[in-house]
Amino acid sequence: MLRNFISLQSKKRLRATFVIFVILLALVIGKLFHVQIIRHELLKDRAEENWDREIPFGGMRGDIVDRNGSLIVGSRLAPTLYFMPSQNQEVTSAATALASILEVDAVKLAEKMSEKAYMVKLAPEGKNITKEQADEIAGLQIDGLYTGVDFVRNYPNGELLSRLLGFTGYDNDGLAGIEYAYDQILQGTGDKIRLYTDAKGIPLPHVDDGFKIGNKGANIGLTIDIDMQKVVERELLQAIEKFDATQALAIVMNPKTGELLSLASAPTFDPSKYQDVDPSIYNRNLPVWMTFEPGSTFKIITLAAGLEEKVVDLEQQFYDPGYVMVANARLRCWKREGHKDQTFLEVVENSCNPGFVEIGQRLGPKKLNEYIRDFGFGQTTGSGIAGEAKGILFSEKNFGPVEQATTAFGQGISVTPIQQVQAVAAAINGGYLYRPYIVKEITDDKGKTLQSFTPDMQRRVISKETSEQVREALESVVANGSGGKAFVDGLRVGGKTGTAQKVVDGHYKDGDYIVSFIGFAPADDPELLVYIAIDSPKNSVQFGGVIAAPIVGRIMEEIAPLAGITKRQGQIDKKYKWGDEMTQRVPDLIGMTKKDITGSLYTYRLEWHGSGKQVKSQLPAADTLISVDDIIHLYTE
Repeated sequence: MLRNFISLQSKKRLRATFVIFVILLALVIGKLFHVQIIRHELLKDRAEENWDREIPFGGMRGDIVDRNGSLIVGSRLAPTLYFMPSQNQEVTSAATALASILEVDAVKLAEKMSEKAYMVKLAPEGKNITKEQADEIAGLQIDGLYTGVDFVRNYPNGELLSRLLGFTGYDNDGLAGIEYAYDQILQGTGDKIRLYTDAKGIPLPHVDDGFKIGNKGANIGLTIDIDMQKVVERELLQAIEKFDATQALAIVMNPKTGELLSLASAPTFDPSKYQDVDPSIYNRNLPVWMTFEPGSTFKIITLAAGLEEKVVDLEQQFYDPGYVMVANARLRCWKREGHKDQTFLEVVENSCNPGFVEIGQRLGPKKLNEYIRDFGFGQTTGSGIAGEAKGILFSEKNFGPVEQATTAFGQGISVTPIQQVQAVAAAINGGYLYRPYIVKEITDDKGKTLQSFTPDMQRRVISKETSEQVREALESVVANGSGGKAFVDGLRVGGKTGTAQKVVDGHYKDGDYIVSFIGFAPADDPELLVYIAIDSPKNSVQFGGVIAAPIVGRIMEEIAPLAGITKRQGQIDKKYKWGDEMTQRVPDLIGMTKKDITGSLYTYRLEWHGSGKQVKSQLPAADTLISVDDIIHLYTE
């Protein structure tokens, strides 16, 4: 009986043990299923995180392009070397082989490659190497040496636009100009290679290497026209050389929209070698940074205010003795003997200081000050260009009779070139003050527009009728007055000269001037506004009409076709002045025979092409203005 009881208890224990065993086995199997099947990917990723070693690739910055999509700044491949010391037992020989290709010290390179780290970035020795060097190094097949993809900025137009664009630094971060202002937008995230190794850095044979894909930065589309920029910078650099000037600047703007078509400072620099130039060059974007007395270009604002307030009539007479007395101060005209009897239109043509003092006095201090500020002076334009200054105006309590008088003809105040361009644009475009802007749109690497920028009209400062009067007066300045050297046949250029004595330590510096000219075309419907300023020119008479006006004329003539501007009717014929080149208009000779032409007593120099009897075409075309020494080419059948 006892034996049967013991046997029964043993069976129960055995059965319980078996059940527990089965349960535990099921739990183990369940756990294994959970780990290997359900949580497989999660645990695998965690394991790989312990095994992986990433070789970072440099992020590709977005491109900077002009208004037509032409590349201004891009990126080019510049590989960087990485080394894993644990994977190479012959570091010294590897360093020696590398050093000969990289042209660096082999001992120092070996020291860097022997550092106790799982991965060493060989910089600066192996950073941003050329493709040729990378190919040669790949042929060495050095254990533990990896080539990471990296990029540096590429400038297909060399130094063009350098002081606007700025540059990037050692790690491809924007440090100046557009590159700095829009760095977060231009920055890209780089790709990465994932290598899987054990704790000693030995590659794991059973795990494939991985790859993380990054994103290219967004692209910046500027309002700049690169072809116009080339013309402008060429003229500035030639002017610096010809006149031995310190520096020069230029702005080209569409006065109807505020779009900046060209923004130039000279001298320029190579953005890829910015360390080789003085920081004062790459840190100063002259059209927005530089402030100086505007001189006579500012008279456009006084004229516009006077006409708007109807305190002056362009046909009204004015007498200029060569000076004007204001609060016991004698303010002289640039022409010491004065211009004598003249109309106010001639006051504008002759850039007569006493005449503009008279307009300023008729306006009164309050009105003159209001117009100056309404035209945008005394504050930044809001262009968004880094480093923009706001200039200096007289405060209301310091705006006495003498300050009012000198301000009326552009002396005693300090303004920036971009402020002048903004203000003159409003004076000639119908009275609308537009904010100048340089960025047209931002797009992703697939061309999708992320953000676009459109003309921003701030306010209206004068009426359409006043603006028309201003344009007519300034066209007359070019045809009959001090701006004659900016005249372009058929283009109807209007504009104003400027000659400002430089101020140093609160005093005017003898013989040191900034000469300028601001011009627009066509005068009946302005589409281009060009401002040029040359700092401290030598080797010539220091007048804006002599130095700057012809530069503006040449720029206008060359860029007008790029803006779709054709020759206009109704141009004021240029008045001949002593010293000007004698010119004449080409007659229409098409359809005439050689006998007809020679019998008409034409005094032109003619050159015949072809053996036919009748003229089929001619060059230059009829009504073109030419020098008396120029040749007319006639083509027969």
